[in-house]
Amino acid sequence: MLAWLVAAGLATLFYGRKATPRPPYWLHFLAALLLFVSAAMLGHMFARVGEATLDVKPWLYFMMSGGLALTFIGPALFITGVRRDRAIAETLHDCGYWLAAYLAMGGVFALL
Repeated sequence: MLAWLVAAGLATLFYGRKATPRPPYWLHFLAALLLFVSAAMLGHMFARVGEATLDVKPWLYFMMSGGLALTFIGPALFITGVRRDRAIAETLHDCGYWLAAYLAMGGVFALL
């Protein structure tokens, strides 16, 4: 839950007023739910690696969470942005948010 809240808080910093829910509200609920699923799956991934390994190699929290953002999320957003003729700056801003969000969630799991 805490990782999800931190990532949602970062969205407010990155997107400002655009992060404020507006009609149709169910889309914002769905976005929040999908962000929660992302946080939960990140936690699941760390649980599968195991506490013993993560205690010895704490950098894995950031390497794995940042690696997911850099190698899966970022490229998917970039490819989609290019195909839809979005401004590169806007696409890179979205990629930056997801990298920051995944690193922050990894940090939360490392602290916990």
